[in-house]
Amino acid sequence: MGFPESVLTKDEQIVLHLHPHWKALIRPLLVVIVSVVAIVVAVAALPAIAVYVIVVLALVAVATLACWPWLVWRTTHYVFTNERVIMRTGVFSRSGRDIPLGRVNDVSFSHGLVDRILGCGTLTIESAGERGQVVLTDIPRVERTQSVLYELVEADHARHTFDDSDRDAIVENVRDDER
Repeated sequence: MGFPESVLTKDEQIVLHLHPHWKALIRPLLVVIVSVVAIVVAVAALPAIAVYVIVVLALVAVATLACWPWLVWRTTHYVFTNERVIMRTGVFSRSGRDIPLGRVNDVSFSHGLVDRILGCGTLTIESAGERGQVVLTDIPRVERTQSVLYELVEADHARHTFDDSDRDAIVENVRDDER
């Protein structure tokens, strides 16, 4: 269930690899705890047939309300590389989106009081193109992530900017070829 590095290009390097914040797992954990408590109480106080019913209900609740959200959390990847932002989601069917760093126009974040306490927030990436902006919710250490993404965008811009030294090198190569 890890991120497949085979989707990376030859010179591409992962800078950040994130899953949504662990707060997404609080409710599934509570479901497991309540299910275990319900089974223990049922075994201690109810007849056998009622225990079987409660065990079945608890297993269904754990499978649908705890295991599934955990799988969704585990298979959601936000990967920031030196060339692009990669988003992959889905357990059985997958969907993804890649944004080249050169198309990123703006990166912003927001987080409320609870998010600040937990150390997460919402990252908004505005890109040039038809699909506009991407909103990534529950990003851990969102302020740090925004800074890293900004630095990656600036480094990408610097790599792809034509300046005087590039012009001089091209002129020198042309002169060498003419000789």
